[in-house]
Amino acid sequence: MGIGNDRSPFLCAISPLNTNDSPCTRTNADTIRTMSTQRLISSSPTSEIEDQTNWALRPQSLDEYIGQSELIERILIAVQAVQARQNGKDDSEPREHLEHVLLHGPPGLGKTTLAHVIASELGTNLHVTSGPALARGTDLVAALTRLGPGDVLFIDEIHRLPIAVEEFIYPAMEDFKIDVCLDTGLNARTVQIKCAPFTLLGATTRAGLLSSPMRSRFGLAHHLKYYSQDDLVHIVRRSSGLLQMSTPDDDALSTIASRSRGTPRIANRLLRRIRDYAQVRHDGQINTQIVDDALNLEGIDQLGLDELDRSYLSTIYSVFNGGPVGLEAISATMNEDSGTLEDVVEPYLLQIGFLARTKRGRQITPRGCEHLGLKPIHTEPIQSII
Repeated sequence: MGIGNDRSPFLCAISPLNTNDSPCTRTNADTIRTMSTQRLISSSPTSEIEDQTNWALRPQSLDEYIGQSELIERILIAVQAVQARQNGKDDSEPREHLEHVLLHGPPGLGKTTLAHVIASELGTNLHVTSGPALARGTDLVAALTRLGPGDVLFIDEIHRLPIAVEEFIYPAMEDFKIDVCLDTGLNARTVQIKCAPFTLLGATTRAGLLSSPMRSRFGLAHHLKYYSQDDLVHIVRRSSGLLQMSTPDDDALSTIASRSRGTPRIANRLLRRIRDYAQVRHDGQINTQIVDDALNLEGIDQLGLDELDRSYLSTIYSVFNGGPVGLEAISATMNEDSGTLEDVVEPYLLQIGFLARTKRGRQITPRGCEHLGLKPIHTEPIQSII
Protein backbone atom coordinates (compact mmCIF):
# COMPACT_ATOMS: atom_id res chain seq x y z
CA MET A 1 0.00 0.00 0.00
CA GLY A 2 1.55 3.23 -1.12
CA ILE A 3 4.59 1.41 -2.56
CA GLY A 4 5.79 1.50 -6.14
CA ASN A 5 6.71 -1.45 -8.32
CA ASP A 6 10.37 -0.63 -8.88
CA ARG A 7 12.73 -3.14 -7.33
CA SER A 8 15.03 -0.96 -5.25
CA PRO A 9 16.98 -2.27 -2.25
CA PHE A 10 14.60 -0.39 -0.01
CA LEU A 11 11.56 -2.15 -1.44
CA CYS A 12 13.17 -5.52 -0.87
CA ALA A 13 13.30 -4.59 2.79
CA ILE A 14 9.73 -3.27 2.95
CA SER A 15 8.03 -6.59 2.43
CA PRO A 16 7.81 -8.62 5.65
CA LEU A 17 8.02 -11.75 3.53
CA ASN A 18 11.49 -10.84 2.33
CA THR A 19 12.99 -9.88 5.67
CA ASN A 20 14.33 -13.30 6.59
CA ASP A 21 15.91 -13.77 3.15
CA SER A 22 17.65 -10.41 2.95
CA PRO A 23 21.37 -10.58 3.73
CA CYS A 24 21.35 -7.01 4.99
CA THR A 25 18.75 -7.63 7.69
CA ARG A 26 19.98 -10.70 9.53
CA THR A 27 23.41 -11.91 10.50
CA ASN A 28 24.35 -15.55 10.79
CA ALA A 29 24.09 -15.31 14.57
CA ASP A 30 20.57 -13.88 14.28
CA THR A 31 19.59 -16.74 11.99
CA ILE A 32 20.93 -19.36 14.40
CA ARG A 33 19.12 -17.74 17.31
CA THR A 34 15.86 -17.62 15.35
CA MET A 35 16.12 -21.33 14.55
CA SER A 36 16.65 -22.17 18.22
CA THR A 37 13.77 -20.07 19.58
CA GLN A 38 10.86 -21.22 17.42
CA ARG A 39 8.65 -22.26 20.33
CA LEU A 40 4.88 -22.41 20.52
CA ILE A 41 4.86 -19.84 23.32
CA SER A 42 7.40 -17.53 21.64
CA SER A 43 6.13 -13.94 21.38
CA SER A 44 7.83 -13.47 17.98
CA PRO A 45 6.41 -14.82 14.69
CA THR A 46 7.77 -18.31 14.09
CA SER A 47 7.29 -18.33 10.31
CA GLU A 48 6.19 -16.25 7.34
CA ILE A 49 3.00 -18.31 7.06
CA GLU A 50 2.08 -17.51 10.66
CA ASP A 51 2.72 -13.81 10.06
CA GLN A 52 0.30 -13.91 7.11
CA THR A 53 -2.30 -15.79 9.18
CA ASN A 54 -2.08 -13.18 11.94
CA TRP A 55 -3.20 -10.46 9.53
CA ALA A 56 -6.61 -12.09 9.23
CA LEU A 57 -7.06 -11.85 13.02
CA ARG A 58 -5.83 -8.29 13.49
CA PRO A 59 -8.28 -5.43 14.13
CA GLN A 60 -8.84 -2.94 11.32
CA SER A 61 -9.94 0.07 13.38
CA LEU A 62 -9.51 1.56 16.85
CA ASP A 63 -13.05 0.46 17.74
CA GLU A 64 -12.06 -3.18 17.18
CA TYR A 65 -8.82 -2.89 19.14
CA ILE A 66 -8.93 -4.67 22.50
CA GLY A 67 -6.75 -3.67 25.45
CA GLN A 68 -4.18 -0.87 25.93
CA SER A 69 -7.04 1.50 26.81
CA GLU A 70 -4.83 4.45 27.82
CA LEU A 71 -2.85 4.31 24.58
CA ILE A 72 -5.96 3.91 22.44
CA GLU A 73 -7.58 6.94 24.07
CA ARG A 74 -4.49 9.10 23.46
CA ILE A 75 -4.25 8.01 19.82
CA LEU A 76 -7.98 8.44 19.26
CA ILE A 77 -7.84 12.04 20.52
CA ALA A 78 -4.83 12.81 18.32
CA VAL A 79 -6.43 11.24 15.23
CA GLN A 80 -9.74 13.03 15.73
CA ALA A 81 -7.92 16.35 16.19
CA VAL A 82 -6.02 15.84 12.92
CA GLN A 83 -9.24 14.95 11.10
CA ALA A 84 -11.03 18.01 12.50
CA ARG A 85 -8.23 20.34 11.39
CA GLN A 86 -8.09 18.70 7.98
CA ASN A 87 -11.85 19.10 7.47
CA GLY A 88 -11.47 22.84 8.02
CA LYS A 89 -8.99 23.19 5.15
CA ASP A 90 -9.49 23.36 1.43
CA ASP A 91 -7.55 21.35 -1.14
CA SER A 92 -4.97 24.09 -1.73
CA GLU A 93 -3.69 23.99 1.86
CA PRO A 94 -1.12 21.46 3.12
CA ARG A 95 -2.57 18.27 4.54
CA GLU A 96 -2.55 17.82 8.29
CA HIS A 97 -0.39 15.04 9.70
CA LEU A 98 -0.31 13.18 12.99
CA GLU A 99 2.54 13.77 15.42
CA HIS A 100 5.35 11.24 15.30
CA VAL A 101 4.57 8.19 17.45
CA LEU A 102 6.94 5.85 19.32
CA LEU A 103 5.63 2.49 20.58
CA HIS A 104 7.87 0.38 22.77
CA GLY A 105 7.34 -2.84 24.69
CA PRO A 106 7.81 -6.63 24.48
CA PRO A 107 7.16 -8.40 21.16
CA GLY A 108 3.70 -9.68 20.30
CA LEU A 109 1.67 -6.91 21.97
CA GLY A 110 0.37 -5.20 18.82
CA LYS A 111 2.82 -2.48 17.76
CA THR A 112 2.67 -3.41 14.08
CA THR A 113 -1.11 -3.83 14.27
CA LEU A 114 -1.46 -0.33 15.74
CA ALA A 115 0.58 1.12 12.88
CA HIS A 116 -1.86 -0.31 10.33
CA VAL A 117 -4.87 0.79 12.41
CA ILE A 118 -3.57 4.36 12.72
CA ALA A 119 -2.96 4.64 8.97
CA SER A 120 -6.43 3.25 8.32
CA GLU A 121 -8.04 5.74 10.71
CA LEU A 122 -6.19 8.62 9.07
CA GLY A 123 -7.20 7.43 5.60
CA THR A 124 -3.59 7.49 4.36
CA ASN A 125 -1.06 4.97 3.09
CA LEU A 126 1.27 2.98 5.30
CA HIS A 127 4.88 2.35 4.25
CA VAL A 128 6.62 -0.41 6.20
CA THR A 129 10.33 -0.98 6.72
CA SER A 130 12.69 -1.87 9.57
CA GLY A 131 15.78 -0.38 11.19
CA PRO A 132 18.27 -2.97 9.87
CA ALA A 133 16.90 -2.54 6.33
CA LEU A 134 17.89 1.14 6.27
CA ALA A 135 21.63 0.53 6.11
CA ARG A 136 22.52 3.80 4.33
CA GLY A 137 21.20 7.32 4.21
CA THR A 138 20.19 6.83 0.58
CA ASP A 139 17.83 4.02 1.65
CA LEU A 140 16.01 6.46 3.91
CA VAL A 141 15.92 9.14 1.21
CA ALA A 142 14.29 6.65 -1.17
CA ALA A 143 11.65 5.88 1.46
CA LEU A 144 10.88 9.50 2.36
CA THR A 145 10.59 10.73 -1.22
CA ARG A 146 7.88 8.11 -1.92
CA LEU A 147 5.65 9.36 0.89
CA GLY A 148 2.48 11.23 0.04
CA PRO A 149 0.97 14.02 2.19
CA GLY A 150 -0.11 12.64 5.57
CA ASP A 151 1.28 9.14 4.93
CA VAL A 152 2.62 6.98 7.78
CA LEU A 153 6.17 5.59 7.66
CA PHE A 154 6.45 2.62 10.03
CA ILE A 155 9.99 1.63 11.09
CA ASP A 156 10.10 -1.57 13.11
CA GLU A 157 13.06 -2.14 15.44
CA ILE A 158 13.91 1.54 15.09
CA HIS A 159 16.62 1.25 17.75
CA ARG A 160 18.73 -0.61 15.18
CA LEU A 161 18.95 2.38 12.83
CA PRO A 162 22.59 3.20 12.05
CA ILE A 163 23.82 6.57 13.41
CA ALA A 164 24.41 7.86 9.87
CA VAL A 165 20.76 7.21 8.97
CA GLU A 166 19.56 8.96 12.13
CA GLU A 167 21.34 12.12 11.01
CA PHE A 168 19.24 12.09 7.83
CA ILE A 169 15.96 11.53 9.63
CA TYR A 170 16.22 14.42 12.13
CA PRO A 171 15.55 17.29 9.66
CA ALA A 172 12.92 15.15 7.93
CA MET A 173 11.00 14.71 11.19
CA GLU A 174 11.16 18.39 12.14
CA ASP A 175 11.16 20.37 8.88
CA PHE A 176 10.22 17.70 6.29
CA LYS A 177 13.47 18.32 4.45
CA ILE A 178 16.39 16.04 3.65
CA ASP A 179 19.96 17.28 3.27
CA VAL A 180 21.85 15.08 0.82
CA CYS A 181 25.61 15.48 0.36
CA LEU A 182 26.84 14.99 -3.22
CA ASP A 183 30.46 14.26 -4.18
CA THR A 184 33.39 14.58 -1.80
CA GLY A 185 36.35 16.85 -1.24
CA LEU A 186 36.43 20.21 -3.03
CA ASN A 187 33.45 19.26 -5.20
CA ALA A 188 31.23 18.39 -2.24
CA ARG A 189 27.90 20.16 -2.09
CA THR A 190 24.66 19.73 -0.21
CA VAL A 191 21.28 19.46 -1.91
CA GLN A 192 18.09 19.95 0.09
CA ILE A 193 15.13 17.77 -0.91
CA LYS A 194 11.64 18.48 0.38
CA CYS A 195 9.35 15.64 1.38
CA ALA A 196 5.63 15.65 2.05
CA PRO A 197 4.44 16.10 5.65
CA PHE A 198 4.32 12.61 7.13
CA THR A 199 4.03 10.71 10.39
CA LEU A 200 6.93 8.55 11.56
CA LEU A 201 5.74 5.63 13.64
CA GLY A 202 8.63 3.83 15.33
CA ALA A 203 8.38 0.52 17.16
CA THR A 204 11.03 -1.04 19.36
CA THR A 205 11.41 -3.76 21.95
CA ARG A 206 14.40 -1.98 23.51
CA ALA A 207 13.60 1.68 24.03
CA GLY A 208 16.74 2.17 26.13
CA LEU A 209 18.89 1.73 23.02
CA LEU A 210 17.29 4.72 21.29
CA SER A 211 19.46 7.83 21.30
CA SER A 212 18.18 10.78 23.31
CA PRO A 213 17.88 13.11 20.24
CA MET A 214 15.79 10.50 18.43
CA ARG A 215 13.52 9.83 21.41
CA SER A 216 12.88 13.53 22.02
CA ARG A 217 11.53 14.06 18.50
CA PHE A 218 8.47 11.84 19.03
CA GLY A 219 5.36 13.72 20.09
CA LEU A 220 3.58 10.58 21.35
CA ALA A 221 5.51 7.85 23.15
CA HIS A 222 3.88 4.94 24.94
CA HIS A 223 4.94 1.68 26.56
CA LEU A 224 2.70 -1.27 25.68
CA LYS A 225 1.88 -3.42 28.70
CA TYR A 226 1.12 -7.11 28.91
CA TYR A 227 -2.58 -7.82 28.48
CA SER A 228 -4.88 -8.76 31.34
CA GLN A 229 -6.63 -12.12 31.29
CA ASP A 230 -10.02 -10.46 30.63
CA ASP A 231 -8.64 -8.69 27.55
CA LEU A 232 -7.10 -11.92 26.28
CA VAL A 233 -10.44 -13.71 26.74
CA HIS A 234 -12.08 -11.08 24.49
CA ILE A 235 -9.29 -11.43 21.93
CA VAL A 236 -9.54 -15.23 21.85
CA ARG A 237 -13.34 -15.08 21.55
CA ARG A 238 -13.07 -12.66 18.62
CA SER A 239 -10.37 -14.76 16.93
CA SER A 240 -12.40 -17.96 17.29
CA GLY A 241 -15.23 -16.27 15.41
CA LEU A 242 -12.89 -15.11 12.63
CA LEU A 243 -11.49 -18.65 12.38
CA GLN A 244 -15.07 -19.97 12.07
CA MET A 245 -14.65 -22.25 15.08
CA SER A 246 -17.37 -23.45 17.41
CA THR A 247 -17.11 -20.82 20.15
CA PRO A 248 -15.39 -22.24 23.25
CA ASP A 249 -17.15 -21.83 26.59
CA ASP A 250 -15.99 -19.20 29.07
CA ASP A 251 -13.90 -21.65 31.11
CA ALA A 252 -12.09 -22.83 27.98
CA LEU A 253 -11.41 -19.24 26.93
CA SER A 254 -10.03 -18.43 30.39
CA THR A 255 -7.77 -21.49 30.22
CA ILE A 256 -6.30 -20.33 26.90
CA ALA A 257 -5.86 -16.77 28.19
CA SER A 258 -4.14 -17.89 31.40
CA ARG A 259 -1.49 -19.79 29.42
CA SER A 260 -0.80 -17.00 26.90
CA ARG A 261 1.77 -15.05 28.94
CA GLY A 262 -0.26 -11.86 28.57
CA THR A 263 0.53 -11.77 24.83
CA PRO A 264 -2.16 -11.77 22.09
CA ARG A 265 0.18 -13.34 19.53
CA ILE A 266 0.69 -16.36 21.77
CA ALA A 267 -3.04 -16.55 22.52
CA ASN A 268 -3.90 -16.71 18.82
CA ARG A 269 -1.18 -19.31 18.20
CA LEU A 270 -2.50 -21.53 20.99
CA LEU A 271 -6.03 -21.11 19.66
CA ARG A 272 -4.98 -22.37 16.22
CA ARG A 273 -3.27 -25.41 17.75
CA ILE A 274 -6.39 -26.16 19.81
CA ARG A 275 -8.54 -25.81 16.70
CA ASP A 276 -6.43 -28.40 14.87
CA TYR A 277 -6.52 -30.78 17.82
CA ALA A 278 -10.29 -30.44 18.26
CA GLN A 279 -10.95 -30.89 14.54
CA VAL A 280 -8.94 -34.13 14.35
CA ARG A 281 -9.81 -35.71 17.71
CA HIS A 282 -13.22 -34.25 18.70
CA ASP A 283 -15.05 -33.23 15.49
CA GLY A 284 -14.37 -29.54 16.14
CA GLN A 285 -15.96 -29.41 19.61
CA ILE A 286 -14.03 -27.37 22.18
CA ASN A 287 -14.39 -27.38 25.95
CA THR A 288 -12.10 -26.98 28.94
CA GLN A 289 -10.99 -30.62 28.96
CA ILE A 290 -10.16 -30.55 25.24
CA VAL A 291 -8.16 -27.32 25.71
CA ASP A 292 -6.23 -28.92 28.58
CA ASP A 293 -5.53 -32.05 26.53
CA ALA A 294 -4.36 -30.05 23.51
CA LEU A 295 -2.01 -27.82 25.50
CA ASN A 296 -0.68 -30.69 27.59
CA LEU A 297 0.16 -32.43 24.33
CA GLU A 298 2.18 -29.35 23.36
CA GLY A 299 3.94 -29.41 26.74
CA ILE A 300 2.45 -26.13 28.00
CA ASP A 301 1.44 -26.08 31.66
CA GLN A 302 -1.08 -23.98 33.59
CA LEU A 303 1.16 -20.90 33.69
CA GLY A 304 2.28 -21.05 30.06
CA LEU A 305 5.69 -22.62 30.72
CA ASP A 306 6.99 -25.07 28.13
CA GLU A 307 9.66 -27.76 28.28
CA LEU A 308 12.53 -25.30 27.78
CA ASP A 309 11.38 -23.14 30.69
CA ARG A 310 11.03 -26.12 33.01
CA SER A 311 14.36 -27.55 31.88
CA TYR A 312 16.04 -24.20 32.64
CA LEU A 313 14.66 -24.12 36.18
CA SER A 314 15.38 -27.81 36.76
CA THR A 315 19.00 -27.36 35.67
CA ILE A 316 19.55 -24.57 38.20
CA TYR A 317 17.91 -26.68 40.91
CA SER A 318 19.48 -30.09 40.30
CA VAL A 319 22.92 -29.25 38.86
CA PHE A 320 23.73 -26.02 40.69
CA ASN A 321 21.85 -26.63 43.95
CA GLY A 322 19.39 -23.80 43.24
CA GLY A 323 22.02 -21.17 42.44
CA PRO A 324 23.31 -18.52 42.29
CA VAL A 325 24.96 -19.57 39.04
CA GLY A 326 26.26 -17.73 35.99
CA LEU A 327 24.34 -17.71 32.72
CA GLU A 328 27.24 -19.19 30.74
CA ALA A 329 27.39 -22.19 33.08
CA ILE A 330 23.67 -22.84 32.60
CA SER A 331 24.03 -22.40 28.83
CA ALA A 332 26.88 -24.92 28.62
CA THR A 333 25.02 -27.45 30.77
CA MET A 334 21.82 -27.23 28.70
CA ASN A 335 23.68 -26.96 25.38
CA GLU A 336 21.62 -23.85 24.53
CA ASP A 337 22.71 -20.44 23.29
CA SER A 338 23.14 -18.02 26.20
CA GLY A 339 21.45 -15.25 24.21
CA THR A 340 18.41 -17.49 23.72
CA LEU A 341 18.16 -18.13 27.45
CA GLU A 342 18.61 -14.47 28.36
CA ASP A 343 16.26 -12.98 25.75
CA VAL A 344 13.63 -15.70 25.37
CA VAL A 345 13.45 -17.80 28.54
CA GLU A 346 14.40 -15.54 31.43
CA PRO A 347 12.07 -12.51 30.97
CA TYR A 348 8.86 -14.42 31.69
CA LEU A 349 10.40 -16.42 34.56
CA LEU A 350 11.55 -13.14 36.13
CA GLN A 351 8.12 -11.60 35.58
CA ILE A 352 6.25 -14.37 37.42
CA GLY A 353 8.83 -14.58 40.21
CA PHE A 354 10.25 -18.04 39.48
CA LEU A 355 13.78 -16.73 38.89
CA ALA A 356 15.97 -14.17 40.65
CA ARG A 357 18.78 -12.43 38.78
CA THR A 358 21.43 -11.29 41.24
CA LYS A 359 24.95 -9.90 41.01
CA ARG A 360 26.25 -13.41 41.72
CA GLY A 361 24.12 -15.11 39.06
CA ARG A 362 20.73 -16.74 38.56
CA GLN A 363 18.82 -18.37 41.41
CA ILE A 364 15.56 -20.32 41.45
CA THR A 365 13.00 -18.94 43.92
CA PRO A 366 10.79 -20.92 46.34
CA ARG A 367 7.83 -20.19 44.06
CA GLY A 368 9.68 -21.75 41.14
CA CYS A 369 10.49 -24.83 43.21
CA GLU A 370 6.87 -25.13 44.30
CA HIS A 371 5.61 -24.97 40.71
CA LEU A 372 7.96 -27.79 39.70
CA GLY A 373 6.93 -29.85 42.72
CA LEU A 374 10.44 -29.64 44.22
CA LYS A 375 11.49 -29.02 47.81
CA PRO A 376 12.87 -25.47 48.24
CA ILE A 377 16.61 -25.33 48.81
CA HIS A 378 17.67 -23.33 51.86
CA THR A 379 20.25 -20.91 50.53
CA GLU A 380 21.35 -17.38 51.40
CA PRO A 381 18.32 -15.06 51.27
CA ILE A 382 17.87 -13.48 47.88
CA GLN A 383 17.54 -9.97 49.32
CA SER A 384 20.99 -10.20 50.96
CA ILE A 385 22.46 -11.39 47.66
CA ILE A 386 20.91 -8.48 45.77
